[in-house]
Amino acid sequence: MTQGPSADTRRPLIVALRRGSLEDGPGIRTVVFFKGCPLRCVFCHNPETQEPGPEIAFAEEHCLRCGACVQACPLGAIDLDSPARIDRRRCDRCGLCVEACPGPALRLVGRYWEVGELARLLLRDAPFYRHSGGGVTLSGGEATMYPDYVESLLRLVKPHGIHVALQTAGHFDYPVFASRILPWVDLIYFDVKFIDRSLSIAHLGRPNDLILENLARLLGQTSVEVRPRIPVIPGLTDSRENLTAIVEHLYRLGAPDVQLLPYNPLGLQTYGRLGRPAPDLSAAFPKPDEERRLVETFREIVGRVLNRCAA
Repeated sequence: MTQGPSADTRRPLIVALRRGSLEDGPGIRTVVFFKGCPLRCVFCHNPETQEPGPEIAFAEEHCLRCGACVQACPLGAIDLDSPARIDRRRCDRCGLCVEACPGPALRLVGRYWEVGELARLLLRDAPFYRHSGGGVTLSGGEATMYPDYVESLLRLVKPHGIHVALQTAGHFDYPVFASRILPWVDLIYFDVKFIDRSLSIAHLGRPNDLILENLARLLGQTSVEVRPRIPVIPGLTDSRENLTAIVEHLYRLGAPDVQLLPYNPLGLQTYGRLGRPAPDLSAAFPKPDEERRLVETFREIVGRVLNRCAA
């Protein structure tokens, strides 16, 4: 398992900014997707946010085969006759091929934003946040990898009354997080994927001891709302045993509720564009009846756990 280039915690790259989102917290929001994550979930929905360094994405369907990228590459890492097109072992991700490409076939994934520049963009939509009860959501990747940058950003944003949400996988240094990021956040979405340690190692690339410890500490504090979420991945996280273990754990921690995140396969095509093998997962969205059965099963699990614990 490769972890890629080391992250510069003071100069994180941003993969994308999604303005006008209605899916990443209350109201209308702008979502900042940070590049870099300490986990390697085999079902990652945003694989372009895993590696902290810049990457070149190639979309064959948009390629004109003009050869401009070949001429621009100083390392000879591009071959028009190769199915992969880019020799990733030789490519140093300089981005010259992207600049030369006349279309959208090549894309440099990851850009650094000066803190003030990003803050100004986020504040541009302040009227929409204010009238809809929305705000800014920090996502990724894992925004908690960059406490210096995030704190500096939020120090510029929060004085304007902006609601801030954080989406996290939970693998972070809690004392640093608590002192640098937590004071500026209003809402935390905390993804809980496995309770079993061996399953976490197998499917997330790391043990989950730190994740569960951080979850307990966050649920034990009262200053910020914490909403646990379970990403529903067919054949991995959706088993009755795993869902039961998560519900029991959350009950013991006193979590008031939990949210199910439906499976989204759109990230699968991104693996190939980054020159990585895609995981062996379903390429289809769950059908309505499948989602309905899952919700019914989950409600049954919650009922049984509550009845058993109350007895």
